[in-house]
Amino acid sequence: MAIVDVKVPQLSESVAEATLLQWKKKAGEAVAADEILIEIETDKVVLEVPAPAAGVLAELVVAGGGTVGSDQVIARIDTEATAGVAAPAAVVAPVSATAAAASAPAGTKAGVAMPAAAKLMADHQMSAGSLAGTGKDGRVTKGDVLAAVAAPQPAAVPAPVAVAAAPAVAKPLPAVPAPASAHLGDRPEQRVPMSRLRARVAERLLQSQATNAILTTFNEVNMAPVMEMRKRFQEKFEKEHGVKLGFMSFFVKAAVAALKKYPVLNASVDGNDIVYHGYFDIGIAVGSPRGLVVPVLRNVDQMSFSDIEKEIAEFGVKAKDGKLSMDELSGGTFSISNGGVFGSMLSTPIINPPQSAILGVHATKDRAMVENGQVVVRPINYLAMSYDHRIIDGREAVLGLVTMKEALEDPARLLFDI
Repeated sequence: MAIVDVKVPQLSESVAEATLLQWKKKAGEAVAADEILIEIETDKVVLEVPAPAAGVLAELVVAGGGTVGSDQVIARIDTEATAGVAAPAAVVAPVSATAAAASAPAGTKAGVAMPAAAKLMADHQMSAGSLAGTGKDGRVTKGDVLAAVAAPQPAAVPAPVAVAAAPAVAKPLPAVPAPASAHLGDRPEQRVPMSRLRARVAERLLQSQATNAILTTFNEVNMAPVMEMRKRFQEKFEKEHGVKLGFMSFFVKAAVAALKKYPVLNASVDGNDIVYHGYFDIGIAVGSPRGLVVPVLRNVDQMSFSDIEKEIAEFGVKAKDGKLSMDELSGGTFSISNGGVFGSMLSTPIINPPQSAILGVHATKDRAMVENGQVVVRPINYLAMSYDHRIIDGREAVLGLVTMKEALEDPARLLFDI
């Protein structure tokens, strides 16, 4: 028997742990080299774990939903076995509290359920100590319970001696798919644990509101000049560059014009210091199935309209597929959030720490405007810029937003950097 370990990829220094999602293979099934076995969710990205060698999946060391760290062994592959002939011990079953306690060092918390896990176990009539924990000191986490509830009951498998000596359970646990639901007549409820990414987003939003003096300034922009230019060059642009000319590249270029004119908008706070960044890395907020992510366009001042459109399109695909890398999500000196794609008319965006300002873009709608004493219809977009009032005064914030407005209402300014 030749065993090869399947390990968690090396996580970045800022990521202490990650969560296993659902295994794509079961113990005893054949796997091919480089076949994706499972996905691992961190608070930033989702990583795929391929099989390091071909063979049979001999053992699942950590069940789906478990918490893991860098280089931790999560499964083992027998490179010499044949599917269907694997030893019975290769099938992993939940370890009882008796077995866990027998192997756990004195003074550990093995088998002890965390409060949320204990409540979930009670909801599913699971006896205390019936699960082995993957949390710190062997504690049972909510993920352990959900994994056990979702897992199908294994066929009759020779039990370890320690389990045979334990009291028999009257009935097997029901195989209820996660997440847990409570059907209370015509008022059903569903309890779904936050993904690691969603929990991290929530943490950062609370951090932003707790540590920044957030204020928002607004302005309205006549988008007719941009729409006219876009319509005029759309066909040639797409033919030349292989990507559609969208509105976001105009907003990005207008933001860079304002950041150059008012550098404090591109700065950040570090203790009692203000750090002025001599580069322009713009984060573009993108919605994904797993939550909000903000990939970063690097050195935007050196990018063309086509470069910006291509990279934003690539970010959208990667966000949808969960393929964004750590590097693509790190850093940034300013952000843009486009709620307009969902129909938002107005909002007050929250700053993305450690940045000090963020631009909110909204839906462009025809509105009645007064020009030279006459009421006319114009396509109007309301811009909102939230900023950290600790370092950005109202003057710089308002004038910065006015600079963006002027650039969008006269896009030729962007060509001449004026």
